[in-house]
Amino acid sequence: MPITKEMLVQAVEKAVSHKHANFKETVELIIVLRDVNVKELGGKVRETVFLPKGRGKERKVCVVADGEMAERARQAGAHMVLTPADLQGMTKKNAKKIADTCDWVLVKTDLMAVVGRTLGPALGPRGKAPVPVPPGSDMVALMNRFKNAVLARLKDQPQVMTSIGTADMKPEDLAENALAVISAVETKLPQGVANIDKVIVKTTMGIPVEVRGV
Repeated sequence: MPITKEMLVQAVEKAVSHKHANFKETVELIIVLRDVNVKELGGKVRETVFLPKGRGKERKVCVVADGEMAERARQAGAHMVLTPADLQGMTKKNAKKIADTCDWVLVKTDLMAVVGRTLGPALGPRGKAPVPVPPGSDMVALMNRFKNAVLARLKDQPQVMTSIGTADMKPEDLAENALAVISAVETKLPQGVANIDKVIVKTTMGIPVEVRGV
């Protein structure tokens, strides 16, 4: 049965109805798959999803660039701007610190190779692959998009789990974000929605709530 917005709203409302922590909890979406080969699909189900209603908490977007592009990134509000000079002689410890700090790392295309050598070993294990960006890109638009982006990917288990916002957001907005993620994942599955066994919504400290029909 296709997942509808109404079904998601009901599940979200139930998931966030009780306060579980004294901090702003994240709302997570879990898509459990069936009849799929995780090893075959592992590298294929890896989608950057731009949430239509935002994340409730902006992600930290960092940029690796030089010249005019680096300046435009600073003006656009990048959390951190690194130049080739910053990468020279970078220690593993500093690379890990940057990887922990930055949620997304946008890289000027001709600098991808050096980023792969210096930051790649720290970014890879954290699931934060650098994103190549052409030199003439609109940095303001990119910043705004990636601040509200999440990564939906399949790892070693037949499920995809990612954030769709925070518990203080409207259930309708969280439902729309969830639909965007589900739609993106469906396009990468061999049989589309038929490969989705169930969909679950939960808050950081909350109990999982399965999305069901009325």
